Amino acid sequence: MRNVLPVWAGRPNPLFVSARAVVLAIACAAVVVPFVAILSTSISTQEGITHSGGFVLIPSHISFSAYQAVLSGGVVTKALAVSIGITAVGTSLSLAATVGLAYSLSRPGSLGHKPMLLLTLFTLLFNPGMIPMYLLVKQLGLIDSYASLILPVLINAFNVIVMRSFFLEIPQELVESARIDGAGELRILGNIMLPLARAVIAVIGLFYAVSYWNSFFSALLYMNSTDKWPMQLVLRTFIVNETPIGTEVAASGADVMPPQLSIQMAILVLSIVPILLVYPFLQKHFAKGLMIGAVKG
Repeated sequence: MRNVLPVWAGRPNPLFVSARAVVLAIACAAVVVPFVAILSTSISTQEGITHSGGFVLIPSHISFSAYQAVLSGGVVTKALAVSIGITAVGTSLSLAATVGLAYSLSRPGSLGHKPMLLLTLFTLLFNPGMIPMYLLVKQLGLIDSYASLILPVLINAFNVIVMRSFFLEIPQELVESARIDGAGELRILGNIMLPLARAVIAVIGLFYAVSYWNSFFSALLYMNSTDKWPMQLVLRTFIVNETPIGTEVAASGADVMPPQLSIQMAILVLSIVPILLVYPFLQKHFAKGLMIGAVKG
């Protein structure tokens, strides 16, 4: 009997394959080319920038004077340290709070289970708004403190729901057997739940880290001292507002002032690289964590 393949299982059209390859190539170029241009411009000389008319794609002469200027201990270096500290502390606290709340909401018999669950879902639908949030932060005395960049956004309700869904999918028999052996809730969470939840924790941790690292609006609202600004707010001041960067070069003791465009692109590279360095370590968990709750069976 002759086998008849369905239409979707037939050999793909060469024209369709070629068109798909062209579209993917254009999409990749749209992502890679701007980043290469930023990196190349940050290590270019004034002559190369002038010759290219702005951004440089392939530098003729390489100079790291822009990086020496911005990393000489001035505003950018301080802002980079502030952003790293806020991201590390904020991500750790957010993960701890999210895991604790999600685990308690996944236990039906926990104290205040239904009211806390409804309250968490309520925050997904209604946002307090900028002015009430600012008044609350001011009333708590958090203005111009690093806590104002962490505590108001400590827990994301969507991440709590995702984590809770994962805990609910763990077989209840596993938890009951641990209780029979005398394990308490903290031991069950630490020895059973957390090792099984490494993938979803890695993904949620990456979401929190990117959120803390890229946040600048909270600092714009709550931080009055410029020496406490995180990296993204400094980036906005130097690039979006086109503020001249002369103090950084003066502090570095450089004889020749690097091009302003190179310095701006160097700051932009420094604001991107830390997250790019973190992602490869979490990439193996990323795909698995994103599929949590998507497939049943």
